[in-house]
Amino acid sequence: MRIPAHSVCTAIRDDIVAGVYERGSRLTEELLARRYGVSRVPVREALRTLEAEGFVVTRRHAGACVAEPTEQEAADLLEMRMLLEPLGASRAAQRRTEAHLKVLRGLVRLGQERARRGNSEDLRSLGSWFHETLSQASGSPALTSMLTQLRHKIAWMYAVDAPANPVESWAEHGAIVDAVARGDSERARAITALHTERAGTAHRLRFPGGASGANGTDRVRTSQPPVNMSGLRH
Repeated sequence: MRIPAHSVCTAIRDDIVAGVYERGSRLTEELLARRYGVSRVPVREALRTLEAEGFVVTRRHAGACVAEPTEQEAADLLEMRMLLEPLGASRAAQRRTEAHLKVLRGLVRLGQERARRGNSEDLRSLGSWFHETLSQASGSPALTSMLTQLRHKIAWMYAVDAPANPVESWAEHGAIVDAVARGDSERARAITALHTERAGTAHRLRFPGGASGANGTDRVRTSQPPVNMSGLRH
């Protein structure tokens, strides 16, 4: 069975975000094909996509390498998200479906319950799911795709502290959904802008001060086992 290039791309991107491949390290087609149990063709296609997304760069005499974004580039990503998340919420207030509202309300209930109990383990994944659903509710595939890429890159470049007051944070999520449900695009935009700005203060650069290590070396955490891609269906 031929593994789709987008599945290989997702696997490589996830490993870059997780730090399996360090910044500046080489990404050889042979190594990646062996790790993910695929031929070099989908690997080559995946690397082209990841280069377009900014996760990979091609260097002379070295080939494909993990990118090494500057602190300014990292800061720009947070600023872009602060502009696009409110836009997505505003559009969601105009275009959301009842199915979107059902999922958003369910996530808010779960998030508020976990926050009240002090169970923070699930809050990050619930928050990611919430914002992904909110962007999908915007009815704009281009905006949804852009926000998804931003979240991936921000997760790669930043460590995120837990909210100082998770109950308040999830109250903001609830207020966003209320505005979206009423079709109040301006309020949805305003609350999301405030929420995104507050969330931004919890981000800490994983790689302050520039690149880490020497360029052009194959630095992969050897504790990671080979990845079997044969079970992927999409």
